Amino acid sequence: MPEAPTTEPWKGTPPVPHALRPGAKPEAYFAKIAEGDERLWVPIGRPQVEDVYSKPVWISPTLNMWADVLMAKKPCIVNRHYHPKPIWAYTISGKWAYLEHEWTATAGDFIFETPGESHTLVSYEHPDPMKVFFVVSGPLMWLDEQGNTVGHYDVFDYMKDARAHYDEVGVGADYLDTLIR
Repeated sequence: MPEAPTTEPWKGTPPVPHALRPGAKPEAYFAKIAEGDERLWVPIGRPQVEDVYSKPVWISPTLNMWADVLMAKKPCIVNRHYHPKPIWAYTISGKWAYLEHEWTATAGDFIFETPGESHTLVSYEHPDPMKVFFVVSGPLMWLDEQGNTVGHYDVFDYMKDARAHYDEVGVGADYLDTLIR
């Protein structure tokens, strides 16, 4: 049950009975998703970039989508990629940009990335690490400096990397199952 109401006008309103339909999974609720146990941050990038991590918070293999907090602890090229599907981003902290655009994102900024776009994600020097909440509809196609595809990354690659990482750091590979909806 949520926190009990005190003066709210809905005090005394009962919850909907049988809120979940048969076979439905409950929502995934995680408090303070950009904080917490450092073991939940999965090293990410192609090739692997030092001090760049992703913390998955929702995964849908059937939709080939995931939601995560991407973190870069220092200024760097995070990755260069093309995506054939849309992506949504909300900046939690730090400063980042795509070299191909005229904006630089800081805390509170929202970005909708249209399908069919290639870009180079960079993080800037900032007192706070770059932390961005992304909703990714995969795959991402990794690119070289000339924009040629050199690999891909989809929800199945992400799940494989996360399971291996969670197993290695003692969280347990099955932790990932709690995020799948």
